Amino acid sequence: QVQLVESGGGLVQAGGSLRLSCAASGSIFSLNTMAWFRQAPGKQRELVAGTSGGRTNYAESVKGRFTISTDNVKNTLYLQMNSLKPEDTAVYYCAARPVPWGGYVYWGQGTQVTVSS
Repeated sequence: QVQLVESGGGLVQAGGSLRLSCAASGSIFSLNTMAWFRQAPGKQRELVAGTSGGRTNYAESVKGRFTISTDNVKNTLYLQMNSLKPEDTAVYYCAARPVPWGGYVYWGQGTQVTVSS
């Protein structure tokens, strides 16, 4: 069974930075087919950043500010968040999928990110 454990969330002022980590364990997964999602109060869950086949993609709202990366030795997925805005406030989730064309089926517990104005 695949398990994803997140850390790094917290409270930060607008303009600040945070780095989220997602430690992956188990089998039937790949760090190359993983993503970060977020869900803010009253809003739908949205894909923030993803990686697949060596490529990365970002939501328009975070392009130029967020960076997704992997460390295969540590088996960890990261999300570096810079120039944070109050609208970035949300619960952030790490997710994985067995194949690039499939759905995300493995999820972390989520970590709260709060950006004050």
